Amino acid sequence: MRTQGVVQRDLRGRAALITGGSSGIGRATALSLARAGAAALVMDLDERGGEAVVGDIRKEGGQCRLVVGDVSLAADCESAVATCVSEFGRLDVLCNSAGVIYRASVVELAEELWDRTMAVNVRSVFLMSKYAVPIMARQGGGVIVNIGSGWGLTGGRHAAAYCASKGAVIQLTKAMAIDHGDQNIRVNCVCPGDTDTPMLHSEAQQLGEPLDRFISHAARRPLGRVGLPEDIAAAVIYLASDAATFVTGTTLVVDGGGLAGTV
Repeated sequence: MRTQGVVQRDLRGRAALITGGSSGIGRATALSLARAGAAALVMDLDERGGEAVVGDIRKEGGQCRLVVGDVSLAADCESAVATCVSEFGRLDVLCNSAGVIYRASVVELAEELWDRTMAVNVRSVFLMSKYAVPIMARQGGGVIVNIGSGWGLTGGRHAAAYCASKGAVIQLTKAMAIDHGDQNIRVNCVCPGDTDTPMLHSEAQQLGEPLDRFISHAARRPLGRVGLPEDIAAAVIYLASDAATFVTGTTLVVDGGGLAGTV
């Protein structure tokens, strides 16, 4: 059975595009996809961080390419998809991982930050999928994994725009799964809990809390710790692999039990 499990998660011969791939969950996902055998195209505005990921993957013998672009711009999204196809000949897995968070209530939040949150967290999923789905359909199928959040399922304090955006991602995931199932395109959403990434550190800074105290509070969940980017990447690998061929339209919560008693 262990051998079968390994084979099911073998992604050799497939190509993956990961947005927000220069750091945090996106970076871990790009590395994990490459280690599973997929060619990886990383899309991010952070050129320096993206090049570091490309270098790490190539050092391990994997195929990787960086596209510097803004996931909220249609032209950049279309170009990234086209580059993946021209570079690797196909696009099998799209992981929409790019995201931002601004810790504020609706009263406190500036209008432009609301718009930016929706652009990066929701519009990007729409745009990347808009250009990826036709490619996948022509190939005979593909997989889209959207990175949501536990706060897309339940509310959080001082995070109004973020909660709204991740709720939208979850519902978009379900709608896309219905629309494209007959094209053999599976669409799922991974909802992390607090994960030790630069975004989590930024939240502590925004709220004016010491990082160690912030993380200690975030670790108050049944498993007694915050997540690691690799924990979330492992869920993406499962959903992208043949181990999940009958899984679509679902929301996979990966949060150490944080929501177990609330939803």
